[in-house]
Amino acid sequence: MGKKEDDPRGAVEVVVDIPEGTSVDIGKNLITTKGERGELSKDLKTGKIKVSKKDNKIILSSESSRRKDISLLGTLRGSIKNMVHGVSDGIKYKLRIVYSHFPMSIKVQGNKVVIENFLGEKYPRRADILEGVNVEVTGQDVAVSGIDKENVAQTAANIEQATRIKDLDPRVFQDGCYIVEKDGKPLRG
Repeated sequence: MGKKEDDPRGAVEVVVDIPEGTSVDIGKNLITTKGERGELSKDLKTGKIKVSKKDNKIILSSESSRRKDISLLGTLRGSIKNMVHGVSDGIKYKLRIVYSHFPMSIKVQGNKVVIENFLGEKYPRRADILEGVNVEVTGQDVAVSGIDKENVAQTAANIEQATRIKDLDPRVFQDGCYIVEKDGKPLRG
């Protein structure tokens, strides 16, 4: 079997709009976005994808239309959109504290979230807060916000995973801290 040739259908191009008040600088593999909420830089491996800027648009283009190149094109588009959205509007996740057996409390101490009295446990559980992320606890709600979507989402997941229940019946013990809203979109459930 020989080497597969590129699909003869030709080049594929994707455009990402840049909103007013936001600037994007493109380096070799480094993309930097600046907006009213801050500045965000990411080292994106572009591979065979060409990234260029024209007016208020970022143009991502690939010479081939192979499935692998199309996938990379979509990944880069999503990463750039998330960066632009983060520096212009910010990213916010909401979590809800739920308990029925033991009243637990959640508080922020430095770069950790401390969960006390979870299921009556003697020692507190801890979850890491990643760089550039702000966590606020008000009553039964926890708000996680920042400009980097990956760090905000990972911090929310860390809090949710810290209250994961093992070796107990999940139909009876539904205590925990659960993500209820991702960047303005409520979750079903």
